[in-house]
Amino acid sequence: MFDAQKVKDGCISFIRDFFEKNGKDCNAVVGISGGKDSSIVAALCVEALGRDRVIGVLMPNGEQSDIDMAKLLVEHLGIKHFVVNINDAFEGVKNAIPFELSRQSIVNLPPRLRMSVLYAVSQSFNGRVANTCNLSEDWVGYSTRYGDSVGDFSPCSHITVNEMKQIGRLLGLPEVLIDKVPSDGLSGKTDEDNLGFTYAELDRYIRTGEIENEEHKKRIDYLHKLNQFKLELMPSYKPEGLEIYEA
Repeated sequence: MFDAQKVKDGCISFIRDFFEKNGKDCNAVVGISGGKDSSIVAALCVEALGRDRVIGVLMPNGEQSDIDMAKLLVEHLGIKHFVVNINDAFEGVKNAIPFELSRQSIVNLPPRLRMSVLYAVSQSFNGRVANTCNLSEDWVGYSTRYGDSVGDFSPCSHITVNEMKQIGRLLGLPEVLIDKVPSDGLSGKTDEDNLGFTYAELDRYIRTGEIENEEHKKRIDYLHKLNQFKLELMPSYKPEGLEIYEA
């Protein structure tokens, strides 16, 4: 049985412990998309550190249809925030490459630019960048390598979508942010349209191994295996016989 209160308190303790060990006076820098995950992570950081130590960064790529949701979140939490439109950078990089980028390259370029912005803000404001991924997305690789899949600390990467929603309600976030249907922001399709199964199915399968639809099971297993490398350390070669001194 999922104990939302216990897990919420654990997330807050985790954030406090991280900053105690990795920057007692540092600020949490959170990319704010207007979706539930970034909203919940930002709210957890406020609970853990206080609103004065949390900085939100809104990063539309040109026009963002749901930018009002991101603004609602930073106003609700009362945190300092910046709006950085990445469109000029996106178009600049895309146009500078001397060939036509693949669709997947175009899809993944904005998240990587956004991560560069987050680290620029972080280094300028004594910060640590929050990863906002959840377990459900990570399980099937629904994130961009070196984009939204990274950060300095990750309070929610072992929590499923359904569990995230329960925590969001305990944090007192506006319902519209918690229940907002996640989409890719490009094709007009929802995450579930793109994945080919629902988060409810995925969450249940992750926690219990139970799933009725065999085709959906095969697809989840395939995506999990295919994207496992995103969650692992980069493989590296260690020459035999060479030792590393450790103080």
